[in-house]
Amino acid sequence: MENRQEPAAHPGPAAASSAGITRRHALTAAGGVLAGAALAQAAGPAFAATAASADADAIVVGHGLAGLVATAELAAAGRKVLLLDQEPETNLGGQAFWSFGGLFFVDSAEQRLMGIKDSKDLAWQDWLGTAGFDRGVDDPAGQDHWAYRWAEAYVDFASGEKRSWLAGLGVQWFPVVGWAERGGGLADGHGNSVPRFHVTWGTGPAVVEPFEKKVRAAVADGTVGFRFRHRVDGIVTTGGAVTGVHGAVLEPSGAARGESSSRTVVGEFELSAPVVIVTSGGIGADHDLIRQNWPARLGTPPRSMITGVPAHVDGRMLGITGKAGGRIVNPDRMWHYTEGLRNYAPIWPGHGIRILPGPSSMWFDATGKRFNSPDIPGYDTLHTLKSITDTGYDYSWFVTTQKIIAKEFALSGSEQNPDLTEKNVWKLLSRIWQTPEPIERFKEQGEDFVVATTLPDLVAGMNELTGTDLIDLDGLKRQIEARDREIDNPYTKDVQVMGIRNALAYPGDSLSRTASAHRILDPDAGPLIAVRLNILTRKTLGGLQTDLSGRVLNASGDPIAGLYAAGEVAGFGGGGVHGYRSLEGTFLGGCLFSGRAAGRAAAAATAT
Repeated sequence: MENRQEPAAHPGPAAASSAGITRRHALTAAGGVLAGAALAQAAGPAFAATAASADADAIVVGHGLAGLVATAELAAAGRKVLLLDQEPETNLGGQAFWSFGGLFFVDSAEQRLMGIKDSKDLAWQDWLGTAGFDRGVDDPAGQDHWAYRWAEAYVDFASGEKRSWLAGLGVQWFPVVGWAERGGGLADGHGNSVPRFHVTWGTGPAVVEPFEKKVRAAVADGTVGFRFRHRVDGIVTTGGAVTGVHGAVLEPSGAARGESSSRTVVGEFELSAPVVIVTSGGIGADHDLIRQNWPARLGTPPRSMITGVPAHVDGRMLGITGKAGGRIVNPDRMWHYTEGLRNYAPIWPGHGIRILPGPSSMWFDATGKRFNSPDIPGYDTLHTLKSITDTGYDYSWFVTTQKIIAKEFALSGSEQNPDLTEKNVWKLLSRIWQTPEPIERFKEQGEDFVVATTLPDLVAGMNELTGTDLIDLDGLKRQIEARDREIDNPYTKDVQVMGIRNALAYPGDSLSRTASAHRILDPDAGPLIAVRLNILTRKTLGGLQTDLSGRVLNASGDPIAGLYAAGEVAGFGGGGVHGYRSLEGTFLGGCLFSGRAAGRAAAAATAT
């Protein structure tokens, strides 16, 4: 019996169940090769009945990084693949193209060069302290059961073959390792104990490139077929097994990468295959859906947010796959940034850019009260997000100096780092003697910057920008001067100043990411700069629950025959490999690892 699953992007309240997902509950409802081989023995005969009449051996839904990796693995195994996406070809590579290209490695050559002592045990300690898995790790029906196992496998991967695998594909890294998400203050708590953020030479496009090349080569030899502007509206099942997809063909679009494309329907399609791999991303562009899944532990959902992903990151396939029986877990886990800037030259609606800060800027809430530890730039993203929402306002402030932004500010995104993206050594070296041009452009043209030579003028500008009188000059001055007095000695009780000195002890930070300790009110470090920081949407940490082969599980914990998922739609593996929080540099890596596992397992399952 064939069952055509109809669109489930915005189902009504009556649809609520673990398999049929309402908009409010759109998210509710290493052993890759060995697992794939076992799966082939168990599932191969069931697939054989449909293979002869199928349009392909596998259909991959979503042409982002995870989709490209899965397609490349299938093609390498000789499988015929159709790669579908609702967007035009200009968006091939998805969100990964826009990324800074940060990757999490453990005990890498770059770390050893910088004198960093890392190990798998230390990385696993950090992962567990950060993830906080607490939803049935030992219960096969638990939401964290497979997430925990994916985390073990991923840390093994990051400690082992991940770097050599990518290096073998021609990927290279900037030699200075970054220290992102430094944590909450305890050895076994949240955060990276050591620097692990490896910036790809060429940023996000260079991560996408080797897999795009492999897929395009497979297109040229007839193994892979692109189906751009094919929006999947439902998953087809036959006799309890997934056998294809159906949906709408959208009109051709000339939209540039990242721009919103037309949703005008010009036709319909139905395609068959014994395997469907969903790699469609998360919900980061749908603010209503984010608010509906917002957890109470993060405070009241922000009334105003800016958007860190293009409009097509809409979460549609979560609901559609849920309607086909897929179990969606950990819907309340998400990763949004607190240091967002409104892009003065937006590409997509509400386009925001994140500041990747060094440790020196002073951080104040909307009323001018300084945040306490661990709400320090670069330390604990979600704790700071909660601290901001608890104020009742949707923004906060950095108060900083030209000396600090010149050395410490970086902007997320490949387009904001032309030196690294273009692999231009001269531009990169120019950071030594000048503020990077993208930072200066935002300072001059971005609406969130206030620049002044005196503190009274700075406060006046901050209040003018927000149309309030929330910032009191005397109160702000008192707090800045108190912090400035702590700079006079090599020891201090101010936790942030301790962090600055800790950063300066690491050669990578002292070389490129931390300004020398100085008074904020030192005229020689000026001008003074205030930056309004907006909440920036980004990642979905929960998603479709999958086993280590990437097979999507149903509400009973059983794999759905023929259905796989990888990347953000699967919580980067298992329905939430990060748990509650991320160590950074692990989103691209999660797409790589889960896409590879799903592609290899699906190839093994369709072997004849």
